[in-house]
Amino acid sequence: MAVIGSDGETTKLSMTIDRLSRYVRSPSTRLAAFAALLSYVSYAYAHGSWANPALIGVSVFTGVFMPSYAKLSNKADQWANNRFGFITAGRLGRFTPQYAFNLAVFGVLLWGGALNREGVASVGGFASAALVVTLASQGIQYLGLYLVSRGIGDATRNVLVGLAINIVVASFGTAGVPIVREAFLVMGFGFGAVLFGVGLLSDLRSVMAPKGGIGLFFGTFNPFHNTHLALLRRAIDERGLDKIVIHPTLVPRIHVDALRKGEIRVARLENGFQIYETTDKADSNADYFPAGRMFLPPETRKVLIDLAVAEAGMQDRVEVVFFRETYNKKGFPGVIAEIRKANPGVRLHGLHSTDPGGMTVRQIYDECGWIYPWRVLRRDAVSATAIRKGAKGMTSAVVTDVLEQLTANVPVVTAGGRRFRNDNGVLTEGD
Repeated sequence: MAVIGSDGETTKLSMTIDRLSRYVRSPSTRLAAFAALLSYVSYAYAHGSWANPALIGVSVFTGVFMPSYAKLSNKADQWANNRFGFITAGRLGRFTPQYAFNLAVFGVLLWGGALNREGVASVGGFASAALVVTLASQGIQYLGLYLVSRGIGDATRNVLVGLAINIVVASFGTAGVPIVREAFLVMGFGFGAVLFGVGLLSDLRSVMAPKGGIGLFFGTFNPFHNTHLALLRRAIDERGLDKIVIHPTLVPRIHVDALRKGEIRVARLENGFQIYETTDKADSNADYFPAGRMFLPPETRKVLIDLAVAEAGMQDRVEVVFFRETYNKKGFPGVIAEIRKANPGVRLHGLHSTDPGGMTVRQIYDECGWIYPWRVLRRDAVSATAIRKGAKGMTSAVVTDVLEQLTANVPVVTAGGRRFRNDNGVLTEGD
């Protein structure tokens, strides 16, 4: 049937259809649909409520709303992290909306007669059931992402498996099935204790850290700016560090799988920056670029750090390393292992900001053993995003100079008494 109307109306309809098509094809949408169907079948079988309208309605609502809820949960987590800079605050930020949602779901199901009242009472009532489900869900998601960071599985599959286990155990546990009920309670409170216990220990280490040792500073540094330099000086002074080891991100881990699957690609080069974009294979519910879509090549970011540190006269206290092979195989956990091997028995301190990238680095520190976090609440106006958009005065003189030469696309970049060949934004020392 032809679309009648102006070209603008036709375009709007085409765009709406395209967005709807991308949403339906989204892995997140399929994951939500699977979770809703599995939830309906599991609870209907365990509680004998196949035709219950409340269960059917909640299952449909969950399938439709889950991708949006996931975004809301992420935003709550990120707000709490950036506001307070503590792991416990971020996890409470994620926990609170999820518990409220599960509390409403169990309340509706119980009111609608979809649940076995005696079974629910055996786990402490619907509020307790919602609490256990929420704790187990958060713990399983954390475990799934922990495994991904170590090269085991991928985020979607790990979360899917964990979600399926949680749904099935919860459905039979709240029905009062012996053994499963106990497993349900142990899984929820056990995961909750580990999840919040690890976070609380990390937060205590961050405020009760002894002085002395080596600092670790990981991030994209895209580009390295004045606040990064200020953080180095503060950390050395406040923690009494012998030195700080900096390692820039190569390809951000969030992009590795997406590039391999063809969900994102490098579209073009602009002012020395590689500009990323999503493809038709991208998940419409996923945020592929939480730190922006403009990236200097990793070799160039390392050069800028080297030059800025030397210009600031900090080269004796700051070491810039670049373990490409180790990073590509094992990520930052592998880099930390290399640094530990080179400095046996030395106390490590992990520097990080409180934006999403910084808190991801903080999680890596926590997963790699007894590292003392050193967090900084970013309250200044310096922003790598603003610099990428052309803001001035936020980088040291030598970094500003190099960025200007990259914008001019000169074949040879000279800075800090050094010469670099410019190959499409990639700086390599020498002629």
